[in-house]
Amino acid sequence: MLIDPPIDKLISKVGCKYALVCLVAQRARYLEDKKADLLEQCNANSISYASKEVYEDKVKLAYED
Repeated sequence: MLIDPPIDKLISKVGCKYALVCLVAQRARYLEDKKADLLEQCNANSISYASKEVYEDKVKLAYED
C-alpha cells in the first residue's frame, strides 16, 4: 500500500485517478527497464519511486491533442 506520498495529493497534482495510474505505471515501467541500477541504489520499489517523482514535480503529465 502506498502511504508516502499521500494519494489524495498525487491526484490533485495530476487531475484524476485514471491519469495518475497511467502516469505512474508508465514511469515505473521505464525505471525498471532503463534505470534498474538507480532503483537498486535507492533500494526502492519502482511504483514508490515513480510516485515520489510525480509528487516532487519531476515527472508531469503531458496531454496530446
